[in-house]
Amino acid sequence: MAYQKVVIAGLDTSKLTVLTESQKMALLREMQETGSQEAREKLILGNLRLVLSVIQRFTGRGEDADDLFQIGVIGLMKAINNFDLSKDVRFSTYCVPMIAGELRRHLRDYHTVRVSRSLRDLAYKAMQAREKLTAELGHDPTMQQIADMLGAERGDVVTAMESISDPVSLYEPIYSDSSDPLCLIDQIGDPDSTASAWMSELALRDALAALSDREKNILHRRFWQGKTQVEVAQEIGISQAQVSRLEKAAIARIKEQL
Repeated sequence: MAYQKVVIAGLDTSKLTVLTESQKMALLREMQETGSQEAREKLILGNLRLVLSVIQRFTGRGEDADDLFQIGVIGLMKAINNFDLSKDVRFSTYCVPMIAGELRRHLRDYHTVRVSRSLRDLAYKAMQAREKLTAELGHDPTMQQIADMLGAERGDVVTAMESISDPVSLYEPIYSDSSDPLCLIDQIGDPDSTASAWMSELALRDALAALSDREKNILHRRFWQGKTQVEVAQEIGISQAQVSRLEKAAIARIKEQL
């Protein structure tokens, strides 16, 4: 079977050797029993076509084919190093998920946000304009001034400049003394912890404090413990109708205060 010539990572793939399963097992046994580096290299070279077949699943994501191939080879080498000859499994069957797993880890851990060519070009023009305006004005220009010089929209310039900035981890330390460092995430507001939410919580506490002990007891059992009105009535020795009346009155008073 003739293979089409494709050069990847400097290798002519049409000239790659393909080992049979028995040849792979023999080389694995020789490598493990004698530590032969020659047998290991033959195993690697004899399985590169397998690597090529696996990386086909991961193309089309903007990743460089040479990079994917090299990552796949790392997975192949891990499979060679860890293969257990005592197990009744084909080497190819064991190897494919090892190679795919290495590729997935790479894409998960090192995948970067892709920026369009037009956005990069605008960003570089904006950087040149900023340098020129800084020299002319004697201070840093505003984004609007840069946009006016380029004849572009301010929002487009801002987006372009941000697109080429290095991403920053939320756990990047931004200040540190002798104690624990202050990280970026510490400075990001929590929408659930705004001043208005805090004030509402204080008002609710005041409203609850104004209730009678019986009303507090009923609300606690109903809404904190999740009990029915019948269960609450049985526990505190009054009728279900009384529980319902006291509960409604307490909630009405809380709403009025809030």
